[in-house]
Amino acid sequence: MTITSNDRQLAQSLLSAAAVRERAHELLGIGLEDGLAEWRVDPGRLGHAADVTAEVVRANYPDLKAPFHARWRHFVVAGRDLWAEQMEVQPLAAHPFADKDEAARAAFDLVIPSVLLDAGAGAAWRYHDATTDAQLGRSEGLGVASLRMFQAGAFSSDPTRPLQADALARVDAEALARGFQVTPDNPLVGLEGRAALVRKLGEVVGRPGRLYDQMKARAEDGRLPAPVILEVLLTELGPIWPGRISLDGVSLGDCWRHPALKRDDATDGLVPLHKLSQWIAYSLIEPLQAAGMEVTDIDGLTGLAEYRNGGLFVDAGVLVLKDPADAERAHPVDGPLVVGWRALTVALLDRLAPLVRERLGVSAEDFPLARVLEGGSWAAGRRLARDRRADGGPPIAVISDGTVF
Repeated sequence: MTITSNDRQLAQSLLSAAAVRERAHELLGIGLEDGLAEWRVDPGRLGHAADVTAEVVRANYPDLKAPFHARWRHFVVAGRDLWAEQMEVQPLAAHPFADKDEAARAAFDLVIPSVLLDAGAGAAWRYHDATTDAQLGRSEGLGVASLRMFQAGAFSSDPTRPLQADALARVDAEALARGFQVTPDNPLVGLEGRAALVRKLGEVVGRPGRLYDQMKARAEDGRLPAPVILEVLLTELGPIWPGRISLDGVSLGDCWRHPALKRDDATDGLVPLHKLSQWIAYSLIEPLQAAGMEVTDIDGLTGLAEYRNGGLFVDAGVLVLKDPADAERAHPVDGPLVVGWRALTVALLDRLAPLVRERLGVSAEDFPLARVLEGGSWAAGRRLARDRRADGGPPIAVISDGTVF
């Protein structure tokens, strides 16, 4: 395909939540017409997925006050908010934040690397938190392990100021293995990839807390649309992703090709998903609010293209593999089966959300997609996985380097 002078503009058009939503729904439309080689879509099963999700919301949050889907949820263990305890137990003199802005920078320093370290851990890995005596796996374990490393100053250049992340470029797999308690008997999937991603974050961004200042500068009258949070992240984090597609020098990050999606320009076949960046965006809403900003248009972000939400739709029968043998194979993350699965997940979450709200008797304003995810579809996907598979793993095995899921 001939490269044209507006390819940079086309590339940048893919760095948005709107592009994720548009192309995901386009693939869903193709799937509903039976135009996908790997997947059949059964919209009649969407009600079942909504029933399960609503049941999980009511069980987890009987008052229906589900929080946003954010990394902060994984810092709560047995009812204890470990980050809040850090603020309460140690006086401000131990971590002197001059003002709300500096406190927000510290929160960014914690949560951005923590999310990037959260790709699937594998079923075998566990983290023992000495403070709570909890044995934690998967996202909960990864979250607490990264929190403890941050609190210990593992990401800081100054031992007297542990709660900052200005030394990410020096993090290696050995340091990460120590912090995450990795041993031959406690293996963590994608350790090298995680360490490399965090190092690259340090090299490209420096201290993640500086992104707070960029976002604050984009606010108007103290109001910041959530899609702008994502736009800043996608622009700044684009170069950190290893081996990804680029277009006219613009790194597209979590963006892959699918043959069913057609365009007559340089974006032909490209499907943006931006899962980790969107989860970071959701996770930055609370620090921005604590700093005094009003975050608007939260539903401007999309659902997350990951294996818990995706697993919900497979295990509920909404998505059906055309070749049942594919359930027994491992699939590359850039293959059409996985790319299609992830994009269909994003679009189906948009269709699921109003059905869940209807069952709960709540409005879209009171129960935005961020609450549906947390309440919610992610937990429902995990519940169905546990019901169907002994290890609680996803229904599709994905070959990943630790930087996607």
